Amino acid sequence: MKDIITEKNAISAGTLYLVATPIGNLSDISERALKTLSEVDFVAAEDTRNSRKLLSCFGISKPMISYFEHNKKARGEEIVARLSSGESCALVTDAGMPGISDPGEDIVRLCIENGIPVTLVPGPCAAVTALVLSGLPTAKFIFEGFLPQKASERDKRIEELSHETRTIVLYEAPHRLKSTLKSLGKGFGDDRKLSICRELTKINEEIFRTTIAQACDYYSENDPRGEYVLIVAGADETKSELSPALSDPVAEVKSLILDGIPKNEAIKQVARQLGVPKNTVYQQFINSTEDENGNAQ
Repeated sequence: MKDIITEKNAISAGTLYLVATPIGNLSDISERALKTLSEVDFVAAEDTRNSRKLLSCFGISKPMISYFEHNKKARGEEIVARLSSGESCALVTDAGMPGISDPGEDIVRLCIENGIPVTLVPGPCAAVTALVLSGLPTAKFIFEGFLPQKASERDKRIEELSHETRTIVLYEAPHRLKSTLKSLGKGFGDDRKLSICRELTKINEEIFRTTIAQACDYYSENDPRGEYVLIVAGADETKSELSPALSDPVAEVKSLILDGIPKNEAIKQVARQLGVPKNTVYQQFINSTEDENGNAQ
């Protein structure tokens, strides 16, 4: 067993090492990660400034090149050429697991296509850390990463996810958090549970277990700070689609409108009663009120 462990820990020429780094707490770096970073020929980093600081904390000095979204094609070819010549490389992201929501996946694919060995030095991952801390179901989940930045594309993707019954893991930047929460409420319903995680593993770690509506209220008065992981509860499997056994949602909306309730509020009430996204009921209502020429009445 000792020989197997020693062999696995040895640095091999011409190999790409994906090295997970701390997401906040420097003590989370592994002994194997430090050994790998110390012994490879060079390090490819998403941000060389951040990674150089990290390495210096542990007394490591290595030749370093940048590898990020906007230079990944040219730099990827350069890395592959150096690996093909027998050099070894450690790939690191700014924090966490390389290849998760960053161009690390591209260099992995490129290396595989060129017959270059790729291995992983496991470690911290913000998505999994947040998921486990969320208190929401972890047996089945999907990782969405960052939603589209354009509002219309983001809303479309959220609508596509509205009937997803697995727990949903999202990343979000602070300047987009408020708009994303509003889009989630519009597509998933205000009462959907979620956990908002920030400063993971740091001294000010915060896990906000709440609902979408409560989160919107909170951030209307508090400015978001730091990078966020959002863990959103999946749709109720028994309510993820409008069932024929349920009362007619369109008829219910029309009845509420006749009672003097505004259309949007009526749609919202029916959606809440059925446990489905507001947009689902809204679309059915719109479809039912279109005339034969496709013009809304």
